[in-house]
Amino acid sequence: MPFTPENPVVWTEIPVRDLAVSRAFYERTFQWEMTLQDMGPNPSAVFPYAEDGNGVAGHLYPGTPSENGPTIHLQVPGTLEDAIDRIWDAGGRVLEMDPVTIPFGRFVYAQDPDGNSIGLFEPKAA
Repeated sequence: MPFTPENPVVWTEIPVRDLAVSRAFYERTFQWEMTLQDMGPNPSAVFPYAEDGNGVAGHLYPGTPSENGPTIHLQVPGTLEDAIDRIWDAGGRVLEMDPVTIPFGRFVYAQDPDGNSIGLFEPKAA
């Protein structure tokens, strides 16, 4: 029988050049609060997560960004159009202005100030 976890993505790590600048970018774009932790080899700014441990989490850490690395898709509050405005205002870049529609919602590809590839995802209305 195949393994089918509730959340196959356990966590994500996004390398950034300046932790404070990148934390401010993600907080402004996604309208969440990130906590600072120092529990590994580097300090990190942690994405919000469910306290019960049943959600997906991630963090920013001091490292070397790569434009050719993986893309993490992050759910945005409100509409995709509002998130597109916020990403430009926060110092990021939207790579495609026309949203891609999938059965679960829609998204656009973007980059954070370090050039990391991120997807802005708006879930389909219930």
